[in-house]
Amino acid sequence: MTDINELMKQAKQMQEQMQKAQEEQANRVVIGESGAGLVKVHMNGRHDCQQVEISPELLSEDKEIMEDLLAAAINDAVKKLEAQNKEALSGLASGFKMPEGFKFPF
Repeated sequence: MTDINELMKQAKQMQEQMQKAQEEQANRVVIGESGAGLVKVHMNGRHDCQQVEISPELLSEDKEIMEDLLAAAINDAVKKLEAQNKEALSGLASGFKMPEGFKFPF
């Protein structure tokens, strides 16, 4: 059976890894796209939009089309961030060994 001190040590290591992963995620930038790359949105891990690129050929389109493409690019960036966050954080808990028969209270 795992010693409680070892379990606490693992929990502390996991917490430190989680903080590091969160900092890395906040600094990561993804590019959401729509309209086959006509609109690009650069977004960081805190969901701050840092840059918007609109292709000049799109400027002659209707306002509604541009708005739809911008919304789609933002949604694409958010989905990419969520996927990266899930992937990065899923690996952290895998190394945490629980005592046999231990169950979380939730």
